[in-house]
Amino acid sequence: MEHIDVTVIGGGQSGLATAHALLRRGLRPVVLEASDRAAGSWPHYYDSLTLFSPARYSSLPGMPFPGADLDRYPHRDEVVAYLTAYADRLDAEIRTGCRATAVRRTGDGFAVELEGGGRLSARAVVAASGTFGHPHQPALPGLEEFTGQVLHAADYRSPAPFSGRRVVVVGAGNSAVQIAAELAKSARVTLATRAPVKFAAQRVLGRDLHFWTARTGLDTAPLARFLSRPPTQPVLDDGRYRAALAAGRPDRRPLFTGADGIKLVWPDGQREEVDAIVLATGYRPDLPYLAPLHGALDGDGNPRHREGLANGIPGLVFVGLEWQRSLSSNSLRGVGRDADRVARHLAARLARQ
Repeated sequence: MEHIDVTVIGGGQSGLATAHALLRRGLRPVVLEASDRAAGSWPHYYDSLTLFSPARYSSLPGMPFPGADLDRYPHRDEVVAYLTAYADRLDAEIRTGCRATAVRRTGDGFAVELEGGGRLSARAVVAASGTFGHPHQPALPGLEEFTGQVLHAADYRSPAPFSGRRVVVVGAGNSAVQIAAELAKSARVTLATRAPVKFAAQRVLGRDLHFWTARTGLDTAPLARFLSRPPTQPVLDDGRYRAALAAGRPDRRPLFTGADGIKLVWPDGQREEVDAIVLATGYRPDLPYLAPLHGALDGDGNPRHREGLANGIPGLVFVGLEWQRSLSSNSLRGVGRDADRVARHLAARLARQ
């Protein structure tokens, strides 16, 4: 069996940032990436996706986001190119097409089982596999009875297949609003939410909101320790999405109350034929390989940790979780801080062994 210092599971932004931090501390991580390239979930997001943070606030440690206009909002493909270049510059072993299927305790370390039957021995493990592989589908009234098309935002790419159709987008976050507004240009679209959409101005006093969260320290404040659950974040808007909803393109309605075949039932009793439902209902941590580690996950499959350090399992850490430590923990601009913190912890632990 191959023996290594640290196995980093996931080669997206979290795994790459952690590999960078481990290398700075003299450790030799091996990054396991299930897909064919080290860019995480970014290549799979919908075609029109742009960051909600400007380029100047969208970098991993050691490599600024490229381009002359640092106030622009980079497109999905720019992020993919950036992460690919970042991985190429790292002096770390990144094994693509290599999926971890199980992590088990072996004495002071871990055995990492791989798809296809391979096995690694690691002194420490970093779970940095993100959430994209685990789309969240909440229990919605009538959804099981609906016979039209149902897809998650993870499977949405562009509005072309929905042109001229009747579509309902479920969700009140950034992706839900962005997808609904895009679809409404060529389809009849309703944004269905449990409560009215909350907006936050993209620019305040002539500056992007991220300037202010960085300047005030809100972006990096370790607020997670005071939260019983992650707060709902408002939709960042430069005015276009609020205006689109006000114009009814898309219109906003309370969540449907049931379904009968291809018809949805609205709270006012109206029954309407609908072609497709797009669930922009978020994601959950994608950590099935940790199931064999007793105590690593709770009953819902969520990691048991404090600011990224696994509860009761020395040598296991997490990176890239929503609100792992701060508002920016699972973002390009913030994941490097959490990665540095867990790398420092692992380096100190391994030095004592």
